[in-house]
Amino acid sequence: MTTDERPVLAVDVGGTKLAVALVDRNGRVHHAVRTATPHGPRADAERVWRALDGVVDRVLAQAGPDGVAGAGVGCGGPMRWPDGVVSPLNLPAWADFPLRARLGERLAGRPVRVHNDAVCVAVAEHWLGAGRGAEHVLGMVVSTGVGGGLVLGGRTVDGAHGNAGHIGHVVVDPDGGPCECGGRGCLESVASGPSLARWAQEQGWRPTVHLAAQATARELAVDARRGHPVALAAMGRAGHALGVGIASATHLLDLEVVSVGGGLAQAGPLLFAPLEEAFRRHARLPFAQDVRVVPAALGQDAGLVGAAALVLAGERYWNPERRHTRTRSR
Repeated sequence: MTTDERPVLAVDVGGTKLAVALVDRNGRVHHAVRTATPHGPRADAERVWRALDGVVDRVLAQAGPDGVAGAGVGCGGPMRWPDGVVSPLNLPAWADFPLRARLGERLAGRPVRVHNDAVCVAVAEHWLGAGRGAEHVLGMVVSTGVGGGLVLGGRTVDGAHGNAGHIGHVVVDPDGGPCECGGRGCLESVASGPSLARWAQEQGWRPTVHLAAQATARELAVDARRGHPVALAAMGRAGHALGVGIASATHLLDLEVVSVGGGLAQAGPLLFAPLEEAFRRHARLPFAQDVRVVPAALGQDAGLVGAAALVLAGERYWNPERRHTRTRSR
């Protein structure tokens, strides 16, 4: 743990929302501010940055005269890590956007650490959430996209390029539809919020309550709770795909806990019941049957807490030096 008593600026960049908060040494979230992520033809890279920068301003104003110890950031991927140059599939305006450098200009002299948003969920759940006390955890975000992050042996696993754990692009249906990554049949192409809403509309669903300008997975979940047959089928389809993907990851990695967060996870049993059924049907090896698949215990704050932990508990969760050592030894 860092010995700096100041809070950390935590940033969670998603395709739907931008969230910023102060997080103290115990992982408690303070002064959280959330705003919608700009989209549409006028939402270029600088407009998205200005929206985030404005929220950062509001939160930093609450930090007091001593400021913050640094910043931890979770953002959708892929990205060039640890440089923090991001190209989120669910935020195309930010192709090759230098997020770490931009925030570094705001926090001159203090560390700014950027990782995949799902890695941050995995870190948070291992540190303080559903995976606390476990050594082998997969954390997932199911929202505008589907992402994953890994803590194995009590430490994050980053991969050759910082993108390890991208379970959203595990193929769950080889004959399935196209994915934003360019492939077909990826978990994200079935289970992400926009994919869910699109599929349901193709089956004739129209939201009975309008919560946004366009039909969304949030509205779909409302109708599923009311028993709408297409909405229920859509949630079941997503849960099944997630269960299949998680079973594959469990067999590959010998996990203890899979923690699922993100906006769609708020649907509760509508998503988790078919997920659990599909997972148990496919996870047949004995070691896989002990895995717990649970909602993220930290809820919507998981991404912020995990981002802050990149600074607050960096000895476990921020390991670029290991990657550089391997590269030099080749």
